[in-house]
Amino acid sequence: MLGHTYLKAHPLGTFFYLYLVTDIYSRRIVSARVYLAENDEYASELFAEVQEQEKLEPNQTTLHSDNGGPMKGATLKATLDRLGILTSYSRPRVSDDNPFVESLFGTMKGRVSYPRKPFETIDQAQAWVDAFVHWYNEEHRHGALNWVTPIARHTGEEHGLLQRREQTYLKAQQRHPERWSRHIRNCSPAPAVTLNPAKKRTSNLVIAA
Repeated sequence: MLGHTYLKAHPLGTFFYLYLVTDIYSRRIVSARVYLAENDEYASELFAEVQEQEKLEPNQTTLHSDNGGPMKGATLKATLDRLGILTSYSRPRVSDDNPFVESLFGTMKGRVSYPRKPFETIDQAQAWVDAFVHWYNEEHRHGALNWVTPIARHTGEEHGLLQRREQTYLKAQQRHPERWSRHIRNCSPAPAVTLNPAKKRTSNLVIAA
């Protein structure tokens, strides 16, 4: 999934632009880059790098985005066609047009460490974003993933983690059955989430800019 958001910059009244790609299956942030302007050439550049980094095969990946100018520009469309990336867009004029990315941005800007003062330089902004991506992917236990990290979901490590969690609950229940009025907590992997379920794809990326 592809989307973008604004980061306050100094001097006041100016902004940097964060373009972000996330995988909706694992919720992993695949790439996040801060730019000085908002245009489809930056979105195209970013996704070309993602395609090479993730080794995406032609006609096997769907890229979902909102209907903003950078997401529907000719340069990005040409790049996606060349790479064999299928496209999906949100319905126009709806408030929740990119819910996965909007939720992620809400988590980002709600972090205690999110700067209250504007970023002085684009390098400073990128450094903060890089640190956030590391935390989100490798430390943040995601509620929609049954409280495992996006990287654990991506690598398949979630299965072992959830099995060990289940065993811990069962042992606790055996030791103190009086503390349990119901079954133990669900320890199954979260079900997969797809966009446009009628169209069968092997992977779905949501890009936000």
